[in-house]
Amino acid sequence: MKRITIFLGLSCLFFFSACQQQATSRQEVSYEQLDSLLDDRFNFIVANDLGRNGYYDQKPIAERMGELAENTDIEFVAAAGDVHHFEGVASVSDPLWMTNYELIYAHPELMIDWFPVLGNHEYRGNTQAVLDYGKVSRRWSMPGRYYAKSFELDGGASLKIIFIDTTPLIDKYHEEAEESYRDVAEQDMERQIRWIDSTLQASDETWKVVIGHHPVYAQTPKDEIERQNMQQRIDPLLRKYGVDLYIGGHIHNFQHIKPAGSPVDYVVNSSGSLSREVSPVEGTVFCSSEPGFSVVSASDKELKLYMLDKNCNILHTVERQK
Repeated sequence: MKRITIFLGLSCLFFFSACQQQATSRQEVSYEQLDSLLDDRFNFIVANDLGRNGYYDQKPIAERMGELAENTDIEFVAAAGDVHHFEGVASVSDPLWMTNYELIYAHPELMIDWFPVLGNHEYRGNTQAVLDYGKVSRRWSMPGRYYAKSFELDGGASLKIIFIDTTPLIDKYHEEAEESYRDVAEQDMERQIRWIDSTLQASDETWKVVIGHHPVYAQTPKDEIERQNMQQRIDPLLRKYGVDLYIGGHIHNFQHIKPAGSPVDYVVNSSGSLSREVSPVEGTVFCSSEPGFSVVSASDKELKLYMLDKNCNILHTVERQK
């Protein structure tokens, strides 16, 4: 028994060290250097798992986001769910809108469009209030529970981003709807899947990115059914229609996973407040337990996603080329 315990301990240490070793290869850059990487490109921030009333690393990371936007051209922020943790919000006038969002992301250069999706914690509260908050805040732009945006790039290229509502796509939330996730029961899963299918099928943009709260692939102690449902219901569409990046959150760490045989790069974006440990799994290209956010940068020839820690150091870059 002692030998088994020692072996398991060494195995865990090996996997932990593997991700930590990857994380230590960070590229320390100034805002000016990062600006040079993003110059003459279409850039947007991805942030998620935020709402901690400014505690943990939320406030410092929010400040880094604002400073980055001050030094380079950032078009918008894609908020990939759980802007509010725990029980979501009760209404558009819930004080959490101030303590989780408005007073935290107050930098003048963050007064740009925010394109959100719902996370599982929003579904513990009033999800309609999250959609309706756009009537209160001009920067909160959420036309539906799922929606798409198209952007023109230099050189005749284009970018399509599809924002999806992943909580209703996962069985366990329907099973717990009466107790904890009441709004899930009202959502039509098959209707959303048909919409994703038809929207991707009609897309002829140069780059295709899908953003949802739950990841398709990830290392996590969270229920395996979450990834199984996403792999069953969403992954075939990503592969079929040549999606370049799928970006999720929910796990509170950075992961870049490229499963054998898939043309898609799957990204888990870390928490913008409180992060968790992570280990590599089959297909892991990179992982890090650092909190932070990402910047997606697109041109006619390249699509890059920079994973940034709370000091804006580049931890890892996901690169795709045409």
